[in-house]
Amino acid sequence: MLPNVLRRNRMPGLLDEFFGTDWLNDNFMTDFNFTVPAVNIAEDNDEYRIEVAIPGLNKKDVKIDLHNNVLTISSEKKEDKEEKKESYVRREFHYSSFKRAFTLPDTVEKDKIKASHTEGILVVSIPKKPEAVEKGPKQISIS
Repeated sequence: MLPNVLRRNRMPGLLDEFFGTDWLNDNFMTDFNFTVPAVNIAEDNDEYRIEVAIPGLNKKDVKIDLHNNVLTISSEKKEDKEEKKESYVRREFHYSSFKRAFTLPDTVEKDKIKASHTEGILVVSIPKKPEAVEKGPKQISIS
């Protein structure tokens, strides 16, 4: 005979039988954001660029911190809606948050980091120190 834990996992739950396996996701989980935003990191000769996809967030919803060479991008958004009609009151609470942290190399200009927000994309530009910028090839003359 199987132990209770194994037997319980093999038998469908009462809620699954009654509502179906996707009932909870279809009816309650669609308005909540449990994901971390997508991030692109690019490097060119002069800077690093971090691009964060944050659709639906304004620049006032996002916080960028730098502490001990760690750049942290985070957001916390709370929303409270209340709708009153003659026969009912409907109240909804929404909460979403994320936090991404990036360790920066010592070769960046920490005081010159800039950020911009356009059409749901946050771009953080992190310039390199002059000594870290790759110089083109140099011709050495032969004497």
